[in-house]
Amino acid sequence: MNVQKNGTKKGMIVSPIENGTVIDHLPPGRAVRIARMLGLTEGAVVIIGQNLKSTKYGRKDLIKVENRFLTDEECSRIALFAPNATVNIIRDSELVEKRKVSIPDVVEGIAICSNANCITNKEPVPTRMVTVSRSPVVIACYYCGYEVKAEDLRLRG
Repeated sequence: MNVQKNGTKKGMIVSPIENGTVIDHLPPGRAVRIARMLGLTEGAVVIIGQNLKSTKYGRKDLIKVENRFLTDEECSRIALFAPNATVNIIRDSELVEKRKVSIPDVVEGIAICSNANCITNKEPVPTRMVTVSRSPVVIACYYCGYEVKAEDLRLRG
């Protein structure tokens, strides 16, 4: 790839970051939801690319966050909505770590049970969801057993 006078590489749509995290291979239309779930929309420099060309998947979304490095727990949350995502750690403009996300067995405190009669929607009980299936991703409420596909999962906040 050729480097242009402004420092960007020819053919690049999204500019590179010097330090931070790149969340790649997100299914189209999921980047904004994932950025909100991770709290990236408040205060951080965030670049979100949607419907970008992907040689592997045809189309993809991408998130770049400057000066923030995701935890393993945050990577597990990403896996609920993007099981094939990769998380790249960039330091001094170099890729230093590449992680595949993995779907957690238990998700606590981020999702809302879709069953209106569930105790988590009536009492101040922390939510707890258990993974039932990894392909497609289906999770169930720990308390009432109500199952929901990950793409239909309602998030807190």
